Amino acid sequence: MTVTVLPITTEQDEEISQIIKRVGAEFGAIGEGFGPADAEVSAMSRYYTLDKRSLYLVATVNGHVVGGCGLAPFNDSDQTCELKKLFLLPQGRGLGLGKMLSEQCLTFAKQQGFTHCYLDTLASMQSAIRLYEKLGFEHLTQPIAGTVHGGCDVWMLKNLS
Repeated sequence: MTVTVLPITTEQDEEISQIIKRVGAEFGAIGEGFGPADAEVSAMSRYYTLDKRSLYLVATVNGHVVGGCGLAPFNDSDQTCELKKLFLLPQGRGLGLGKMLSEQCLTFAKQQGFTHCYLDTLASMQSAIRLYEKLGFEHLTQPIAGTVHGGCDVWMLKNLS
């Protein structure tokens, strides 16, 4: 099995968009207030660029795109970033890809000088929540001000320093 994790290319935009929407629907993340409805989903490579201090990584297994994960400033903050859109197709799960993608995003966050990383997700995404806990994210009792994902019911924050 050959696994690669690389920054998204424009050629992968449509495939990643479909994966985000498909996996989001699988877990009930449909419509406004959920990540798959964000405008950026249609062209991830345009939204996640180094000049915006952001990165979206795409995972492939044997040449097939199975998902991805991104990191971007939270509401243009200099200090807080957000781990975003970690979505994996069923054939990409259980291979350690979620951890690999998240860790690479968090390393990038530290390189960009962020001190905290926020995320929001759904209680139905239990394996993702367990991963985030193992990575050192702590549960919050409410979203941090400015979040656009009002449909999410789990909020977490990690100190990067």
